[in-house]
Amino acid sequence: MGTAKPLNAFWSILLPVVGIYALLVLFVFVSQSRMIFYPEIPSRKIMMTPEQIGLVYEPVQLVTDDGVKLDAWFLPREHARGVLLFFHGNAGNISHRLDSLQLFHDLGLAVLIFDYRGYGRSEGRISEQGTYRDAEAAWRYLTEQRNIPARDIILFGRSLGAAVATQLATRHTPGALMIESAFTSVPDMAADIYPFLPVRWLARFQYATGEYLASVSCPVLVVHSRDDEIIPFKHGERLFELAKEPKQWLPIRGGHNDGFIVSGRNYVDGLDGFLTAHLGR
Repeated sequence: MGTAKPLNAFWSILLPVVGIYALLVLFVFVSQSRMIFYPEIPSRKIMMTPEQIGLVYEPVQLVTDDGVKLDAWFLPREHARGVLLFFHGNAGNISHRLDSLQLFHDLGLAVLIFDYRGYGRSEGRISEQGTYRDAEAAWRYLTEQRNIPARDIILFGRSLGAAVATQLATRHTPGALMIESAFTSVPDMAADIYPFLPVRWLARFQYATGEYLASVSCPVLVVHSRDDEIIPFKHGERLFELAKEPKQWLPIRGGHNDGFIVSGRNYVDGLDGFLTAHLGR
């Protein structure tokens, strides 16, 4: 009789806690797609075009092997040192990357940038395997329709786009791969954010950038900011460790979304030096 009350009190506390924890686990499991992809932030609407900042561009429609039509822009560059295939991050669309398009143009690069399925004006529903198919469609467009040699193509991925670019580099050999503000994998990121949850068991998305790097044979540049408030600096350090030679490390400053702007000449000169070393001027 004496122990019944303490036991009842114990279970009355434990059971609600277990129930709340189970609900949290279920929420994380079913909500992963909405926690990774943000095509509506700030908007799916195309806000501006390169022409509005003085850059010549061609609207392009890419078609994937499963028939999805993707919205893209090709920005030519006279006497280009190469063609950069741009993989943007998990939020917004191609019209939110005009600062980067100007920067790459000034670095002497032509650029192809596209929206993943479900982003911007692209058709389809976003998924991890879908983004890899989208990347393959962009590669085919450059190599087959524009007849650009693989050695003249530079893959550039920022944040989630770094995983997509790196995965593409495991299937083809571009002239170079540049990854910026990247994570080693989605489960690794989730473990950083939710150390109290069994996220590696729950994960339905991988985007295993670090694993993919082991199969990449082209020159690699890894860029990461010590101030990155979203993807910890240790992810960039680890990716650089995993990359094969030849490789280059470029630490910058500034936040996850504005580091390339805040870092100014350090960022531009770092990219220019890498491109010069592996593509020439």
